[in-house]
Amino acid sequence: MTDLQSMMAFDKKHIWHPYTSMTHPLKTYGVKSARGVKIELCDGKSLIDGMSSWWAAIHGYNHPDLNKAVQDQLEKMAHIMFGGLTHEPAVDLARLLLKITPPDLEHIFFSDSGSVAVEVAIKMAFQYCQARGKPQKNRLITVRSGYHGDTFMAMSVCDPVTGMHSMFKDVLLDHFFADMPEGDSIESMARTIKEHHTNAAAVILEPVVQGAGGMKFYSPRYLTKLKSLYEQYDLLLIFDEIATGFGRTGKLFACEHAGISPDILCLGKALTGGYLTLAATLATTKVAHTISESESGVLMHGPTFMANPLACSTAIASIKLLLSYSLEKMIGHIEQGLSRGLNKLKKLDCVQDVRTLGAIGVVEMKAPVDVEKIQATFVEKGIWIRPFGKLIYTMPPFIINDTDLDSLTGGITRAIHELY
Repeated sequence: MTDLQSMMAFDKKHIWHPYTSMTHPLKTYGVKSARGVKIELCDGKSLIDGMSSWWAAIHGYNHPDLNKAVQDQLEKMAHIMFGGLTHEPAVDLARLLLKITPPDLEHIFFSDSGSVAVEVAIKMAFQYCQARGKPQKNRLITVRSGYHGDTFMAMSVCDPVTGMHSMFKDVLLDHFFADMPEGDSIESMARTIKEHHTNAAAVILEPVVQGAGGMKFYSPRYLTKLKSLYEQYDLLLIFDEIATGFGRTGKLFACEHAGISPDILCLGKALTGGYLTLAATLATTKVAHTISESESGVLMHGPTFMANPLACSTAIASIKLLLSYSLEKMIGHIEQGLSRGLNKLKKLDCVQDVRTLGAIGVVEMKAPVDVEKIQATFVEKGIWIRPFGKLIYTMPPFIINDTDLDSLTGGITRAIHELY
């Protein structure tokens, strides 16, 4: 048995990959290296990455600026506890985030994953209400087809019926769900808020784009209309921009499409350019000071790897690189390429819808796809796409060139034609 065969056999027998079975696992592909937008497999095959490593590697792989940030910081310290200590990378990153995020967000809590950033946001909302003498406000209002992470409180605000976490419904808190946003219609959300605001602490949404819950897009005007509602009924507004933040929709943050600033903002994924896991939950002074002046006096959370210096240094380099781009022009160009390459699939009987927004392209099929079968076809065609449910979608790195983008959409198109 070769070293590669041994590695893959061990992996299959012992390592549990995301959203798959140990006894009947989906096929995995060994990766040797990655550079730019290309993934090199252990068998020598090169793939154009259409996923940005689950939407995080926006600058591609092995970028010299990000590599240097890691190497420079590694010579100083890889990690230090954040309890009672601070360091320059955390302070500089906080300064940068406060400069580029929506106004009124003045306080930052660092954590180590997007799902935990959502947990922290929800804790903030609940502790804020407790501090105001309103402990009965211990639920959330959200919309169907949303996705906010895989930890328990984050799962509880994912879609309870069609979401991937429906099997946990008997152990999750019950929250209040409005209909999935359709265009700018706010009626269902308005009814839900009016009926449940006395028991709700906050509204939590993914602005403009619903990610892993269905890759749905909706009008920024929905958020504009929502503003007066949550203010009228004394609710906080939490925006989950873990998937949409850092340019993916064509704006630096998706809420900029509506000109709305939330009370709490969750960031992750592309924060470090896909190099290291890091997340942040930002809050207004109203939220932070109300919690801090309450009986408890503290936010009850403290991750071991909070504000990891390596991750913070890499995030600074990634954000500075992102700000050096002509971002709207760059993302607009990708959007045009995705539309040009994928829209022709609309005419196929097997396709329900094709939609693009920013550097996001979605082909929604009429029936669930066979993930392992279609992924093997994608690999054969030299592209890396990871579908789920009925959705074949791509979120390529922002640095992708026209040739590789055309190869990516062409590979998706040919695979669908061959298999359907």
